[in-house]
Amino acid sequence: MTDTPQPTEFEFELPRGFMDTNGTLHRKGTMRLATAHDEIEPLVDLRVRKNPAYLGVLVLASVITRLGTITDVTAETIEGLYATDLAYLQVFYERVNASDGLPKLCYSCGAALGQDEPRDRLGES
Repeated sequence: MTDTPQPTEFEFELPRGFMDTNGTLHRKGTMRLATAHDEIEPLVDLRVRKNPAYLGVLVLASVITRLGTITDVTAETIEGLYATDLAYLQVFYERVNASDGLPKLCYSCGAALGQDEPRDRLGES
């Protein structure tokens, strides 16, 4: 029996969307699985040292591979999100990267399966 490779990138759609400087609304995007480096590297960033909640901004900027037509998602992009969209992405990140039996996602469509306990938002304790 061979194991089926699991996807490493997941599609999402923001509740409100990100408006760029040209007035284009970006709602659909993709997020890849996080690596240990994605979560460790931002810990030395001065913005995180001043405000630990900023860790979530930097991690999301590193794992979101596309937001609409934007392929270079930066911390500034994440800072420009509506609070609703930031909260959505934090929960989505936790679900995609959960390995402890918490929320499961359908590998074909990314939909949440079952009623699992919510996790803390990224960057919060």
